[in-house]
Amino acid sequence: MLHYQIAFDDYKQHLIQVSFTFLAQPEQVLWLPTWIPGSYLIREFAKHVESVRAQTVAGQPVQLEKFEKNKWRVHLTQAQEITVSYQVYAYDLSVRGAYVDQNLLYVNPSCVCLGVLGEDDQTCQVDVKLPEALTHFTIATGLKHTSDQVGHYTLHADNYMQLIDSPFECAVQDRFTFDAEGIEHTFTISGRHQANLQRLKTDLTKICTTEIQMFGHAPFNDYVFMTMATANHYGGLEHPNSTSLIAPRTDFPVADEKDEPSANYQRYLGLCSHEYFHSWLVKCIRPEVLANYNLHQESYTSLLWIFEGFTSYYDDLILLRSGVVSKESYLTLLKAQIDRYLQNAGRQVQSVAESSFDTWIKFYRPDENTSNAGTSYYNKGALVALCIDLSLKLEGSSLDEVMRQLYQNAQQGQQVHEQTILQCCEALTKKDWKQRLDTWVNSTQELPLAELLTQFGVDFELEQKQSLPLGMKVQEKPEGLLVQQVRRDSVAAQAGVSAHDVVIAIDHLKATEKLLAQYSEQQKTVTLHVFRRDEMLTLQVNSADLKLDTVKLTVQNAEKAKAWLG
Repeated sequence: MLHYQIAFDDYKQHLIQVSFTFLAQPEQVLWLPTWIPGSYLIREFAKHVESVRAQTVAGQPVQLEKFEKNKWRVHLTQAQEITVSYQVYAYDLSVRGAYVDQNLLYVNPSCVCLGVLGEDDQTCQVDVKLPEALTHFTIATGLKHTSDQVGHYTLHADNYMQLIDSPFECAVQDRFTFDAEGIEHTFTISGRHQANLQRLKTDLTKICTTEIQMFGHAPFNDYVFMTMATANHYGGLEHPNSTSLIAPRTDFPVADEKDEPSANYQRYLGLCSHEYFHSWLVKCIRPEVLANYNLHQESYTSLLWIFEGFTSYYDDLILLRSGVVSKESYLTLLKAQIDRYLQNAGRQVQSVAESSFDTWIKFYRPDENTSNAGTSYYNKGALVALCIDLSLKLEGSSLDEVMRQLYQNAQQGQQVHEQTILQCCEALTKKDWKQRLDTWVNSTQELPLAELLTQFGVDFELEQKQSLPLGMKVQEKPEGLLVQQVRRDSVAAQAGVSAHDVVIAIDHLKATEKLLAQYSEQQKTVTLHVFRRDEMLTLQVNSADLKLDTVKLTVQNAEKAKAWLG
């Protein structure tokens, strides 16, 4: 057994004290993951580990040598039980790291608990001890846990991989439980909020029930939703039988929430639906390369358009199927998805398969050139899923059938490879799918959205109601207009305007967003006075208002739409 003890005595300085005891072999290697499952970026968790020391159970020092960025070697001549102690700096308020202060103790063990190389199958026990001042906190986690005294919890994991994929939170929490298809679900929320918990319980019950019924079975025996309420953070991360969420408090239902959820509340429900769906598609159904995580380095796959894209298609569709939102609201959500796709110039540069492969260097590191050079495997992947679903329905099947087949395969130990979706679609329809999928996934050609939606009674009308003045996205600041992005090949780009420039004057008038919009609509040459760093530039721009495509979706034939929307 790997026996961990975690304390938070120095929580005001955001430090976690960790010690763990185990039977060490000669030259035993300790390690810490460099990334967390479900979030594909090397995060270098070891950078927050401090003062690593080791000693025998008798108190004799043991030599430790750090020989790689995330690995330590224990120098012993014979096997004996030792205790390794260290502390971790924890001030990452996200769902991917660790954060401690007087209001919240949040731990992803992947960035806190060292492992023993080659001993990943050992059971793990974690004793969590809260400081005296915080013993009123309660705990939320997907791990089995017990408590023999106030402020002390013991967590149990079957192995190290389960441990590092199971976060826990200690805080002042509001909570409720609900049943979905005979499975107990627990919901907790921490942070200041005024959420209507009864409404949340009602809606989450519908969502979870719908997803379990779709697959026919759940890959867990119980489930925990953990939510941190903040001012403006947003995100989620899936785990085997839990999800960790962070959301603005304005996204929760109010006391008099209408039957049709507000746009903000729909966003939160979509997040819950998305992460819950990952219980099947990611935690159970995986790319072959991720069947067993290599957390020392990147694991490349071009299939994230399936795992995040399909999930992004279903997250909103489940809201509709469960009766949580209306058809009108669903089409509004779909319109937003399509608008993001149409307004992203990078879709003409990068395929969704390339986007998946490059996630390690691009998706989690967006910059001023991202919209020019890349596409999102979440966004385009969701629309590829839509195209596959509608095409399958036209041929007598559905994407639901594909998902159930993938789930059945995963339970038999078969994971997803490059040809899996092609093989499923062809097996279900007895037709050739190679050219279609290759075009949608491996090329930058436009998706046949209008053609397919029209066949299901939904009119697809392109409009140009939005614009980027001169092809720039700007933010008004006291010092001028901060250029956030410049669309490639726009008049601003051709004139030499760059991201991070500050436009202080337009034709010798103080630069404002309103003035920029006025000048961009005129057919004339405009003079921009710009600061780049601390140097003044004068640039001549041929004014032009870059129009952005947006779509209007209207149900024209309710009977045809019913075959898709129900």
